[in-house]
Amino acid sequence: MEMASRSFLGLGPHGFHRVGYTEWGDADAARTVVCVHGLTRNGRDFDHLAAALAGEARVVCPDVAGRGASDWLPVAEDYGYPQYCADMAALIARLGVAQVDWVGTSMGGLIGMMLAAQPKTPIRRLVLNDVGPFVPKAALERLGGYVGKDPRFADLEGLEAYLREIYMDFGALSDDQWRHLAEHSARQTEAGLGLAYDPAIGVPLADPETLEDVDIWPVWDAITCPVLLLRGRESDVLPAEVAAEMTGRGPGADLRNFDSIGHAPALMDAEQIALIRQWLKDA
Repeated sequence: MEMASRSFLGLGPHGFHRVGYTEWGDADAARTVVCVHGLTRNGRDFDHLAAALAGEARVVCPDVAGRGASDWLPVAEDYGYPQYCADMAALIARLGVAQVDWVGTSMGGLIGMMLAAQPKTPIRRLVLNDVGPFVPKAALERLGGYVGKDPRFADLEGLEAYLREIYMDFGALSDDQWRHLAEHSARQTEAGLGLAYDPAIGVPLADPETLEDVDIWPVWDAITCPVLLLRGRESDVLPAEVAAEMTGRGPGADLRNFDSIGHAPALMDAEQIALIRQWLKDA
C-alpha cells in the first residue's frame, strides 16, 4: 500500500508552523484512523500498522510539532498539550471527516484522551498504547534522563545502537524494525547525525524539582467512546493498578497486556497489529 507525505499549517501563540503527516489508503474509505506517536518519536513509527490497516481504512500519521517532518516551534514553552490538541483538531478538520478512530502511543494517547473527553468529540473509538490518566513522577524523571538530549552520531549504525539502548522496553524488534526506527529518527547536521526532534521538547521535564505526577482522572471519566488499552507488563508509565482502575471507571477500558515489554509496545509485532485491526473492525 502506497504512502503519501502531506502537511498543513497549525497556528500557535507565535505564528504558524507546518505539521507533516503521512497518509495511507483510500481517502474515501468508510473509516479514518489517526495514529499519534510518543514524546520523542514521529509518525513513521506506525508504518507497519498503517500498511496493515490501509486496505480497509484511511490511515493518517502526523508528526507532532517539533518532531519528524514538522516544524520546530520558535518558543520552547509552546510545546505542550494545548498546542498539540489544537494542531490535531486542525488535522481532523483538514481530513474532512465527521469521525476518526484514534491510536495513540504515550503522549499521543494523552492527546487522544483530551480530545475524546470534549463535548461533540469526533473520536469514535480510542486505542491507548501504554498510557493512562495517571503517570507517576518517577516515570517522568526517567524520561527526563534522555528527552531533550542532543547527541551526535558518526553514522546510522551509531544512532541505531543508541535507540536500541534507550528504547529497549519496546520489546523484541527485528533488525529490520530497529533499522526502520533509526532511519526515521535521524536528522543531518553539520556535526553528524542528530535525532529528528527539537531538543526543546524536553524543557518541561528538565527540572526534577518541578515535576509532579500527571493526574487527569477527570478527563478519563468524561470519555464515553469505547477504549482499547494496551500495556507492556513492565511499564512504569502505566502502572498495573492504574490500568486496572481504568477498566472499572470512566469508559471502562478493554485491557490487554503484553509480556516482556515495558514502555511502550512498538505496535510493529503481528499480534499487536492484529489485535488493533480486529478491535477497530468490531465496532
